[in-house]
Amino acid sequence: MSPQPATLEGRHVRLEPLATAHHAALCRAGADPDTFRWFPNTVAGEAGMRDYIASGLADQSQGRALPFAIRRLADDCIVGATRFAAIELAHRRAEIGWTWLSGEARRTPVNTECKRLLLAHGFEQLGFNRIEFKTDSRNAASRAALARIGATEEGTFRNHMRMPDGSLRHSVWFSVIREEWPRVRAHLDALLARSLSFAAPVSA
Repeated sequence: MSPQPATLEGRHVRLEPLATAHHAALCRAGADPDTFRWFPNTVAGEAGMRDYIASGLADQSQGRALPFAIRRLADDCIVGATRFAAIELAHRRAEIGWTWLSGEARRTPVNTECKRLLLAHGFEQLGFNRIEFKTDSRNAASRAALARIGATEEGTFRNHMRMPDGSLRHSVWFSVIREEWPRVRAHLDALLARSLSFAAPVSA
């Protein structure tokens, strides 16, 4: 059976199955076009966001994706989106990607907890053996974030994608495999526990 939409909730965020009803809130969260600087397709604006949602739902209907809207629990605001993509049930693998956050949600526990929830769902409920990530080789912040959560950098696909401005993107691949999940889970739990020890409840 194809993975079914599910709601995943932690202390900071709730990952809700993506729906067309999220369009307006996602447009507000993604109002800064620079949010999508490293995306290989146009997402900014009402039309771009509509296409982003439609592609996720189309892939979900074919069993290739599970897209989510990210709701921050502290203020009940939608602050971004993410998804399982490139799901290959025969090989029990998937990618976590198409991820973006509003500017004020970055450098907070939001991204860390999103990855914790998705990895746990992938390994513990969906039975994946491998979960992978890819990012633009020039996106230093994304590469650092993936290394920070404990993913292993595997290599670079050169000239992998054509960007909206016509340039060619080299994509750097990371992964977490089933055997590493207990270690990565403990590491993510430690990062989240550390964030709770600070005074600021949202941006610690």
